[in-house]
Amino acid sequence: MNILMHKFKEVLAAVAPVAIFVVILHFTAAPLPGVALFQFFIGALFIITGLAILLFGVDIGILPLGDNMGLMLVKSNKLWFVLIVGLLVGFFINFAEPDVAVLASEVASVSGNMIPALIIRIVVAMGAGTLLTLGITRIVKNLSYRLVIALSYGAAFFIAIFASADMAAIAFDASGAATGAITVPLVLALSAGLASSKKDSKSAEEDSFGLVGIMASGAVFGVLILNLFLKTDNIDGAKDIHNIVADSLLEPFIAEIPGVAFETLAATLPIFIMLVIFQITKFHLPLKAFRKMFMGLIYVYIGLVLFFIGVYAGFMNVGNMIGYGLALNGDRLLLVGSAFVLGLLIILTEPAVYVLTHQIENITNGYIKRKTVLIFLAAGVSFAVGLSMLRIAVPGVMFWHYLLPGFVIVFILAFFFTPKMFRGIAFDSGAVASGPMTVTFVLAFSQGASEAVEHSNVLTDSFGIIAMVTMMPVIALQLLGIIYNHKLKKGRIVKNDGI
Repeated sequence: MNILMHKFKEVLAAVAPVAIFVVILHFTAAPLPGVALFQFFIGALFIITGLAILLFGVDIGILPLGDNMGLMLVKSNKLWFVLIVGLLVGFFINFAEPDVAVLASEVASVSGNMIPALIIRIVVAMGAGTLLTLGITRIVKNLSYRLVIALSYGAAFFIAIFASADMAAIAFDASGAATGAITVPLVLALSAGLASSKKDSKSAEEDSFGLVGIMASGAVFGVLILNLFLKTDNIDGAKDIHNIVADSLLEPFIAEIPGVAFETLAATLPIFIMLVIFQITKFHLPLKAFRKMFMGLIYVYIGLVLFFIGVYAGFMNVGNMIGYGLALNGDRLLLVGSAFVLGLLIILTEPAVYVLTHQIENITNGYIKRKTVLIFLAAGVSFAVGLSMLRIAVPGVMFWHYLLPGFVIVFILAFFFTPKMFRGIAFDSGAVASGPMTVTFVLAFSQGASEAVEHSNVLTDSFGIIAMVTMMPVIALQLLGIIYNHKLKKGRIVKNDGI
């Protein structure tokens, strides 16, 4: 109970800045209609409670599952078995990922269901699972991380040349959504378990990171390949802002319960089954340890249900209306400035960021402070959200105007300047920066603003913001690595066996 309360306080402190942001805008530049503000607070309460229970379940269920899978794969000398397990784990964990579900739902909503949510979830999970096996193979076979990540994203950019503009933005958004509160802890634990088998401590330290970043590129492949079969060029995306406020305060929340409960059960059931099968065939854990892991997965399910109810019934609606209200005022400077502030706040609300920053501090024996990592991440995400809103506000600025030069910078830094260990950290940081708050409130904020701006198409212009939130921290963390390496060479940081 103490651990659960700690998680509740942690999430409450994380969501509070966004709530304060909404209240300030409600009483100043973007007043909310009817009972929308109260629905936002109820939705926030659902999200806080849901995320607290979810993270508690992750700690006692998902993390041990990842650890045991890593040990299982290390003990196996059969590469085919390693690849099959990686593919199954990647598929099912991504299909259950709440961020992917929210993104898919929003794509379906904006496109008038011409791009079905279920199809998006399936192709994202398939792509992520496939690239997860590649990342596992890289660790097992000691392949170059630079080579694997460059080939992965290079191939994705090549396919993107033939994709429609809207699906390219959605595809790169999917890479961020595929790495959320469920996926990141399991994959980080899996990565650490695989890396621990290395006899070389330096190699083990470097291989503890990077698997999340490689897996994220698979989500891009999934959506882009879908686009080859599903043409979306003629879809005029729109978001109905005027009819999303219900007269009843609680009716939207009650209405969401049956559908959310069933869909979440369908998404998480394979993970339960996978745990049972591995327990019988490979893990052979003591009954007490197995029960604890199984209960952890039940907590994950309960947390996801509460989270989704809060997102769909209150949180995203208010995000839509705040973005719409700011853009409708016609003050583009206020819109872009608010987006910069929102980006600065939102990184503090992402649960997966806390998992990664603690792991970075632990792996480096405290020489890379988590507060330093958070500062660089916050700067990167702030620019990402602000520049994305500038793209909506200014005609002619397109998604690839940011993405192409951004990734050129990413790979120039990765190949020529960034210390080896920081490459994996940077790509993992980009992946985890775009979590539940980004995929819910920030995406909704972007959609509302796009709907209000006359020249903007919601499907083409509002998506891509998650991709920006994924890309900018990669640059920021590589710069941190370069600064760290420079100080190390100058003797300002004393290196010990843990670095």
